[in-house]
Amino acid sequence: MKKQYFGTDGIRGEVGQFPIVPEFMTRLGYAAGKVLTRAAKPGERCKILIGKDTRVSGYLLEASLEAGFAAAGVDVMLCGPIPTPGVAYLTKALRLSAGLVISASHNPYQDNGIKFFSAKGDKLSDDFELAIEAELALPMGCVSSEELGKAFRLDDAAGRYIEFCKSSFPGELNLKGMKLVVDCANGAAYHTAPHVFHELGAEVISIGVSPNGRNINDGCGATAPAALVAKVKEVGADLGIALDGDADRLQMVDATGQLFNGDELLYVLTKDRIARGQALGGVVGTLMTNLAIENAIKDLGIEFERANVGDRYVLELLKQRGWILGGEGSGHLLCLDQHSTGDGTIAALQVLAAMSHNKQSLAQLLDTVQIFPQVLLNIRFKVAYNWKSDEALQTQIKQVEKDLEGKGRVLIRASGTEPLLRVMVEAQDGEVAMRAAKSIAALIPTS
Repeated sequence: MKKQYFGTDGIRGEVGQFPIVPEFMTRLGYAAGKVLTRAAKPGERCKILIGKDTRVSGYLLEASLEAGFAAAGVDVMLCGPIPTPGVAYLTKALRLSAGLVISASHNPYQDNGIKFFSAKGDKLSDDFELAIEAELALPMGCVSSEELGKAFRLDDAAGRYIEFCKSSFPGELNLKGMKLVVDCANGAAYHTAPHVFHELGAEVISIGVSPNGRNINDGCGATAPAALVAKVKEVGADLGIALDGDADRLQMVDATGQLFNGDELLYVLTKDRIARGQALGGVVGTLMTNLAIENAIKDLGIEFERANVGDRYVLELLKQRGWILGGEGSGHLLCLDQHSTGDGTIAALQVLAAMSHNKQSLAQLLDTVQIFPQVLLNIRFKVAYNWKSDEALQTQIKQVEKDLEGKGRVLIRASGTEPLLRVMVEAQDGEVAMRAAKSIAALIPTS
C-alpha cells in the first residue's frame, strides 16, 4: 500500500484545501485513535498529547482532531503552543501513547500540518502511518458514550520543557556574561527559548516573540535571518540564535554578523565531542551537506555518511548505525544523547557548550573549514522527459564529476511534485561550480 496523505514529514498543505480541512482532521483523529487502541495492551486506555505552533488555524485543527480522538475512545491532553521537540519530550516523559504536533514548521501561516510522535518520542514508523492510511479508507464510527475520550489541559507544559532543555546544558557551565539575541520566528518557542537562555545566566534580547496567528516565519526566524543579523549588530550581542516556527531548526550569528548554518554547526558539535574524548563512531549529513564539511569531519578521523534530504532520514540512518550526531544545512541538528528528535534550543545549547569547553568563538572553531560555493539551478523540463536515460546528459554529468574529483561534487535531483530537475554543483571555486552547473543544465530540454 502506498501512503496517500503522509509525506516525508507528516501531512502538510494549505489550510482550507484538502486535506487540511476540519472534516479530514476529524477523520484523521479517529483513524489514528483506532490504530493506537488496537496497538494498546488489553484494558489500557490510550492518551495522546496535542501541541501546536502559533498559526491561527491551530485552533480549528486542534478542535477537529480532539473530536476524532474522542470518537475513537482516546483521551487527549492539550498543551497549547509549544515547540515540536517539546511534544516529543512530553510524550515520552508522561508515558503517553503518542504525541501530535499541529504545525507547518518553516512555512507561511496559510499552511499547516500534522506530525505524529511515538511513545518513545521519535517520528512514527512507516508501518504505523500505513495503518492510519488504511483506517482512513474505512467509514468513520464512534465508540459508545461510556467509552468516549476526554480532553485535559496540561497547564505546565512550557515549564516542563524549559527545565528539560536546561538539563541538556553541562551543569558545570553557565551563560553568565553572554549577551544573546534570540529570534523565535513568532512561533512556538516564543515563551520557552528566551527563558531557557536567561535562566542559564545570559542577558537575552528577544525578537520574534509577538505572535498574532499570522506573522509566524514572516521576515524572521531561521528561514529569514537578516532580522537577527541586524539586531545582533544593533545591540552589540555576542551571538544570535534563530529558530523556525516550530523550533526544530537552528541558525546562529556571531558578533560580526556572520551567519552559521546547520552544516557548520554540525562540524562544531563533532569537533567538540572528539576533543572531549567522546566516541562518536560517525556523523550523518544529507545529500545536500557541503563537501567541505564532509571532508573536515573525515579529517577528524570520523566516518561520515549521507542520508536523503530530511531530518527523518538522518534519524533513520543514525539509528541504523548506532551514532548520535547528524543534521542538515537547513538547521535540523540531532544530538541523540540529549533528545530523541531535532531540537533547535538544545542544539544551540550544545554549540554554546562547545564554545565554552574550547574557549573559542564559532569562527575560531571553524577556521580550518572553507565552505565550498554551491550552485543550484532548477530547470523545468518537458513532460515525459527521462533524464536518467539521456545519454548526452549522463555523459556530461560524468565528465563534470571527473573534472571535480576530490575538489567538488555534482547532485542531480528530480522534484517530487513538479517537472523540475535540480542541478547542484559544489566546487572550491564558485565560477567553476557555475560553469559546470550550466554545462549540465544546457542539455536538459526545457518546457
